[in-house]
Amino acid sequence: MATRCPFCGQGVLERWTVCETYTYKGHDLQVNQPGEYCNRCDEGIITGKDMKATEQAFHDLRANVDGLLTSGAVRRLRTRLKLSQRRAGEIFGGGPNAFSRYERGVAMQPKAVDTLLRVLDNHPKLLAEITTPRAA
Repeated sequence: MATRCPFCGQGVLERWTVCETYTYKGHDLQVNQPGEYCNRCDEGIITGKDMKATEQAFHDLRANVDGLLTSGAVRRLRTRLKLSQRRAGEIFGGGPNAFSRYERGVAMQPKAVDTLLRVLDNHPKLLAEITTPRAA
């Protein structure tokens, strides 16, 4: 059964993907945004599931603009250091699922974590110093 457009009342909502431009701090991002769009007035309804399809792209735009590593870069560095997501969360903080969230673009890593990942990217041998227990 077709759903009548709640915006214009004349059209019908249909499942489409529309190229949308979003702006963050003066930087534009174009994404193919799925949603239910009116076949008459072009207004649309975007659900949480629809937003998930473009969430990582938004995350990476914010990361780039704010000078942080993108979700893919976090994953590459963690993998290069031979750390599981859980172990990385233990070492860097944030809990056992923190790196899963950073790598999926669901959460932004703190600046301190970002900086430490960059340092370890340039000096991977320092990881042993960070993870070795010390006597008090």
